[in-house]
Amino acid sequence: MIERIPAALAGERVDRVVAMLTGLTRAEVSDLIAEGAVAVRGRVVVKPSVRLAEGDELAVEVPDAAPEPVAVPEPDVEVPIVHADDDVIVVDKPQELVVHPGAGNARGTMVAGLLARFPDLAGVGEPERPGIVHRLDKGTSGLLVVARTPDAYDSLVAQLSSRTVERRYLTLVWGVPEPATGVVDAPIGRSRRDPTRMAVSSTGREARTRYEVLQRFTEPIDAALLECRLETGRTHQIRVHLAAIEHPVVGDPRYRGKRTSFVTPRMFLHAHSLTFDHPRTGERISFRSPLPADLQEVLDRLT
Repeated sequence: MIERIPAALAGERVDRVVAMLTGLTRAEVSDLIAEGAVAVRGRVVVKPSVRLAEGDELAVEVPDAAPEPVAVPEPDVEVPIVHADDDVIVVDKPQELVVHPGAGNARGTMVAGLLARFPDLAGVGEPERPGIVHRLDKGTSGLLVVARTPDAYDSLVAQLSSRTVERRYLTLVWGVPEPATGVVDAPIGRSRRDPTRMAVSSTGREARTRYEVLQRFTEPIDAALLECRLETGRTHQIRVHLAAIEHPVVGDPRYRGKRTSFVTPRMFLHAHSLTFDHPRTGERISFRSPLPADLQEVLDRLT
């Protein structure tokens, strides 16, 4: 893609202009710049803060978007359902279950299992992830809500956008955060060093996580059980924010939480509480999920 910079964009940062022209996020644009895919006046840009002038020729090598895998019904995929009505489904997701198809996970997803039981999901939301309004990472267990109708989808997306959906997580972290209650308010974007990771970044999207220390442990490791509440829903948000304040999630291999001094069966992160307004009735409804047995066993080893 080659564009000539008009007077209206003169003086703007190159990363902002590329984001406007391509529809990519600022974090994704930063990755392109780091890869040498952006040039101004024939010279590769090395800093996202470069300012553009009227008449500059901006060249961007935009990568082709890979086609999204299509979800198809798979009756053999078991999906634990804690609530279902004509408008919504609430799932208590096992940690090993991937929410929707993606790179390396074309089959065996939660969506595929739900489509087999609720065929009407096929026409709700995005074709690649029907009914999905939010998700949980593979490795994270717990509650999430799925929309069964277009109206329910629009309602839940709006509630998530206005931050009236309350999502609370239990997590075990290394060390004990101080103060015992607080807010991590730091933007999150894709890591420039490793595009499979997220990171706190000045060019990222707004992200806020509230936490409260529920229990402290000293043996065999210093650790704390936290309840975290999401105010935004960025990829890997809790994991990135807790690692950023030097209290990574115990057992998290991607964000410095997996250590040989205390071995766990998986990352200790569980979505244990979900509250939202029912899309049809407007009633405020809540669901709870107890800590899974494998994570409870981890807690039982601590004093």
